[in-house]
Amino acid sequence: MDLRHRNNVNVLGDGTATLVFSHGFGCNQAMWNDLAPQFLKRFRVVLYDLVGAGLSDLGAFDKAKYSALDGYARDLNEIIDAFAEGPVILVGHSVSAMIGTLADRLVPGRVAAHVMIGPSPRYIDADGYVGGFKRADIDDLLDTLDSNYLGWSSAMAPVIMGAPEQPALSETLSDSFCRTEPDIAKQFARVTFLSDNRQDVIGLTTPVLILQSSDDLIAPVAVGEYLHSVLPNSTYCLVDNVGHCPHMSAPQACAAAMQDFLAPWAIACAG
Repeated sequence: MDLRHRNNVNVLGDGTATLVFSHGFGCNQAMWNDLAPQFLKRFRVVLYDLVGAGLSDLGAFDKAKYSALDGYARDLNEIIDAFAEGPVILVGHSVSAMIGTLADRLVPGRVAAHVMIGPSPRYIDADGYVGGFKRADIDDLLDTLDSNYLGWSSAMAPVIMGAPEQPALSETLSDSFCRTEPDIAKQFARVTFLSDNRQDVIGLTTPVLILQSSDDLIAPVAVGEYLHSVLPNSTYCLVDNVGHCPHMSAPQACAAAMQDFLAPWAIACAG
């Protein structure tokens, strides 16, 4: 299997530690264009597309393999083995934060740290847990996606992106949604929004930076606070931002928080 072709892997930068950037649902590696370049002078940077997204090999999509996030986590570990050097820090947006968590659990000790941007271990409310959605809300969302994917994409992109003062970003996200093969997107949406990874994050000892937007419909503040409470080595940073994609709408604030968190590995690179 040619991993570079399968996941459209691109390796940039110079450093003895590696940042692996993993995008969220409906997105692709281009969503990192305003954030990843800020780390190229001190880190090796690996960018890739989840199978079924961006310029990945659609022929590699296996419905059974990707019926759970575990399939994407195994892909991520293969990419780490093939392209990462030195300590590995996973930068995961939204569902990819959980994909990174699963990859870490599968190969303990291989991942040095996580940067989780807008993460959520469960989107549906449960007893004692606020995920932000009722089960009926998610069912309605998935039914709408099934019946009219392109219409759903156009309507949801501005809601997910937020950043009303930056309308071009909503167009970028909408274009990314619309370029995703609908049947693959529909399956990934179900896998994403019906997942429950609370047991996977609880007690994870790897250092974690949680970057949480102050106003995020998809991953509300309560979710970030929950993750901070169950991840023993976590740092919680609330970014002043409206929307689910602060790496796009507030890249400088995200970069500043990441610079502080990544300092130990950046020093190693400089040394």
